[in-house]
Amino acid sequence: MINDCMEDHKLSLVSSSLLLVFLVGLLLRLAKPVFFPFFLAIFFYFILSPVLDVLVRLKIPKALAVALIIVTAFFLFYLLGVLFYTSGRAFAASLPDYAQRMNSVLSSMAEKFHLSKFDWDPWLWSKTLDTGKVAAFFLRSMNQVFSFFSTFILIFIFLVFMLSGRGKLKTKVEGAFSHQRATKINQIIDKIDRQVQKYLIIKTGISFLSGTVTMVVLLAFGVDFAVLFGFLTFLLNFIPTLGSITSIGLASIIAAFQFGSILPALWILLILAGLDVVISSVLEPKLMGRGLGLSPLVVLFSLFFWGWLWGIPGMILAVPVMAVIKIVCANVPPLIPVAEMMSE
Repeated sequence: MINDCMEDHKLSLVSSSLLLVFLVGLLLRLAKPVFFPFFLAIFFYFILSPVLDVLVRLKIPKALAVALIIVTAFFLFYLLGVLFYTSGRAFAASLPDYAQRMNSVLSSMAEKFHLSKFDWDPWLWSKTLDTGKVAAFFLRSMNQVFSFFSTFILIFIFLVFMLSGRGKLKTKVEGAFSHQRATKINQIIDKIDRQVQKYLIIKTGISFLSGTVTMVVLLAFGVDFAVLFGFLTFLLNFIPTLGSITSIGLASIIAAFQFGSILPALWILLILAGLDVVISSVLEPKLMGRGLGLSPLVVLFSLFFWGWLWGIPGMILAVPVMAVIKIVCANVPPLIPVAEMMSE
């Protein structure tokens, strides 16, 4: 009888948890215009809060320090958004020209490897490809990825309140709990704050390095739209493995069509892939340290889940969100088993 009650309790708990996850997902999906900027503001907060701490230690008034950070970040993100969007539109406009080069390259390959002897033409799809639709799809995807640039004012409103309120949580905890309990809670909050800062700053820095390396390599080879591909690499690097494969593959394909030859594209592919392995498999784990890795199953689930919620921007945010959740769980004693299950 007791065992039956325990089984019923476990079943009820699992059912309630699944229902809660579904309801939270539905809420996040329906309230994307508010929650997406809010999540971005949280990430920017953890990245920019060390800058605020340094400015405050330099005796700069907190209000002035927050204003300096917000204004600088505002114009920086605005200029980056304009640069990316302008480059993206130019790339979309040049797609018909690349389609002609693509047909030329594929035809030469078919002739070189004697593929024309087959009745089925494997390059027929390229001849019937509607580059206008491809360009329109590219622009729609780019607009989706950077949809937050139309609402970045809301992001910075959230960010102003978050940065202005930094440090006040400790005081509130001390007023709400006993001294011993408040001290313990504040220690946990400080630990979570440091670990989340470390993860997001290192991950952003690694992504920036990957994007810069990609841009430099493409510029060295004279590939068009090197800045655009560098920016795409920076963003897609937040998606493990798939992001790097996509950015490197796309840059190599465009290089092949631009130069009308496979050899330069092959060199670009090998160089970028080699540098990506060094950055993602050697440098990043060394900087991150142990304990911040996520299970591949968790990564895959998070990509599907956040992709369903918010599309491509959700996939970019998926792994950082899960990493932050894991850090929080690892520092809250009752949730430590959850963090262990999320680990590699």
